[in-house]
Amino acid sequence: MQHNEELIEVLNDLVRINNDRIEGYEKAINETKDIDADLRTLFRRMADQSRQAKAELVQEVQKQGGGADTNSTTNSGKIYRAWMGVKATFSGKDRKSVLAACEFGEDAAQKAYKEALESESTMDADVRQLIVKQQASLKESHDLIKRQRDMQAANK
Repeated sequence: MQHNEELIEVLNDLVRINNDRIEGYEKAINETKDIDADLRTLFRRMADQSRQAKAELVQEVQKQGGGADTNSTTNSGKIYRAWMGVKATFSGKDRKSVLAACEFGEDAAQKAYKEALESESTMDADVRQLIVKQQASLKESHDLIKRQRDMQAANK
């Protein structure tokens, strides 16, 4: 397959946003109280989802002839730094604030995938389908986090 630097950069940006997401959810797991076992389970599932997405993206970068940026986060890239907020602070460390921070990060992930699909880099149908599939999966996660946050807000 032809070496495509622009596509490799787009894919590596998605690897980085997934790295951010993994780190963000790991931080959320550590910041959640033991009584919030349901959230810890949810956050583990979200982190695992990004590990799977990252593995698929890394494989595609390698198929394109590039080197995958497997350990960097968006702090070293050009996309978003929104998950940095999740990793850096959990203001009240209560359920609502943790879920709100995670939702903010999920919004950033959705934006990253939208921009990847709108990029001017040439991508074949298989790559586009992979990105669309991952975006849809992350959208389901976003909506789940949002529903959890909304339910928490309604209980206060």
